[in-house]
Amino acid sequence: MDLARTPALTGGAKPVSVRAPMRGVLHLLDTQTVDSKAFRQDWRSLALRAAEPNPFFESWFTLPSFEQFADSQDFKLAAYWIGGRLAGIMPLRQSSSYYGHSLPHVSTWLHNHSFCGAPLVANGCEKDFWKALLAYLDRAPGPALFMHLPALPENGPLDQALTAVLQESGRANALVDRHERAMLSSDLSAEDYLAQAMSAKKRKELRRQHKRLCELGNLTFERLDATECIEPWIEQYLTLEAAGWKGDAGSALKSDPASYTFFADAIYACAHEGRLERLALRLDGKLIAMLANFVTAPGAYSFKTAFDEDYARFSPGLLLQLENLKILNRAGIAWTDSCAIEGHSMIERIWREKRKFISRNIAIGGSLRRLTARALMAYETRERG
Repeated sequence: MDLARTPALTGGAKPVSVRAPMRGVLHLLDTQTVDSKAFRQDWRSLALRAAEPNPFFESWFTLPSFEQFADSQDFKLAAYWIGGRLAGIMPLRQSSSYYGHSLPHVSTWLHNHSFCGAPLVANGCEKDFWKALLAYLDRAPGPALFMHLPALPENGPLDQALTAVLQESGRANALVDRHERAMLSSDLSAEDYLAQAMSAKKRKELRRQHKRLCELGNLTFERLDATECIEPWIEQYLTLEAAGWKGDAGSALKSDPASYTFFADAIYACAHEGRLERLALRLDGKLIAMLANFVTAPGAYSFKTAFDEDYARFSPGLLLQLENLKILNRAGIAWTDSCAIEGHSMIERIWREKRKFISRNIAIGGSLRRLTARALMAYETRERG
């Protein structure tokens, strides 16, 4: 599916300045046109005003994503302005395949390393953003039969605004997926939280593993917020991850040149934006566990972690997560999303809260297209005996 063939996006539409001084206007921008210094500054400002933090749609993450993974004109950036000020950002993709079925649709674009589908929208502009996006897709749906919105935080500001817009308009839509994953959110101190999350027996076992690890050498913990040694740290992380089972399976970041470059560029940019927290365990200076957090107040996202499997019997990854609990004490951070799969055996041993996500399909276009979407949604959500 090629959005470039849609008149509203190319030949029939005039080029749009990324500083467009218009009120309540949404445009779909080519991925190659959004890397100007001025637009990145506007994007950065929007992230600080967003109703719901989402590092995966901030410029330092999205631009490297576009560069490495957006390999056609099917990828666009929805940009919404109010009064000449950027008020909404959402990466989109036109696709001909819907979970293995030949169903053309337009969706929020998430790749294998992005874990939240909430658009970046200025606080107070949530309903206006959804109305503008849906109106645009009604006018110029291209080949898409419907819109797919994956991984939207349930009952968050964007979900609540979308629900209200859909109810007010009577637009056909369907909830097609719901899942949850571990989250850290508590008023307790790190020490008190651990005491409630784990039994005394399990905490004793972790102390034993920590003691045994210390017997092998000088065990040290480090936490870095600045850009200090960021380039070697990135390479060390990639090497550590590739040395384990992910490297053997070919799924390590270093196994794929595009993923390797994306990670290096995104982490470097994140550090220089002041959004990165790095944690590590060292044994006699050797890195045996590493973790990267994205800090996007009022929340944080535990993005990637790796450990040296030669020390697996000492649970270095879990020991590092015990240090990570101290993010509970960090001013301005109310919660941390694990970004882990549902039911993750390690993180759910200590992170007791859950963050819920939904995926929703929405009818777009004219009446016939909407009838088609309604039928497809009814079929997908039918009861199965």
